[in-house]
Amino acid sequence: MNSQNGFLLSFIKYGENDAVLHCFTEEDGFQTYFLKGIYSKKNKKKALLQPLNKLNFCINPTKGNGISSISKFELMKGHDIDSDIKANTVIFFISDFLNQILKYENKNPNIFLSIERFINELESKNYQSHLLFLLVILKVQGVAPLIREGNFLDPETGTFSSNPCHQLFSEEISMIWKTALSAEDFYATKIHSSLRKDFLDSLLVYYHYHITDFRNPISLEVIQQIFE
Repeated sequence: MNSQNGFLLSFIKYGENDAVLHCFTEEDGFQTYFLKGIYSKKNKKKALLQPLNKLNFCINPTKGNGISSISKFELMKGHDIDSDIKANTVIFFISDFLNQILKYENKNPNIFLSIERFINELESKNYQSHLLFLLVILKVQGVAPLIREGNFLDPETGTFSSNPCHQLFSEEISMIWKTALSAEDFYATKIHSSLRKDFLDSLLVYYHYHITDFRNPISLEVIQQIFE
């Protein structure tokens, strides 16, 4: 029997009592698991199925090409934000985002540790942490912009230039990118609340250029409304 530690990204009810889980694991990267009986009336563990909860799974050996099944699982670390509407909205947004961009990702310790760090920042009420986390992922994936002279970021080439290249990448927004990418600690970067929506929009444009088949997360509209 195989033991895995992983962050729960999404889960879908299957039939009356079962579920299919998508997780990013420490040992094997993105994985899909079948969980039997989780929605039965006597099963109290359904409460552990919360986005970005860190779980330990015991995995049954796979037969053929089927989905691996979970024999049991335990909570390793939840997040202490249950009553925080803003933080919960961020958690749903980031889990939605990661469920999309990590679906072909193999083992990647840097991403796994980055998710842990992001959750710690959010628990500390850093309500701009999701924006900077999106930058962290770009850097880990090797597609972050190159720091050069120039005050305007060109999202298509990932370089800075002396002239505007895209309407969303004003000098003010471009400088947030440059400041964060140049900082030793991404999360120390301060983004004024009036600029956060435009900065998020610029991040999504950049992802469309550099991440294959990227689509805006379904939860995007919700997070924009919460932070208005």
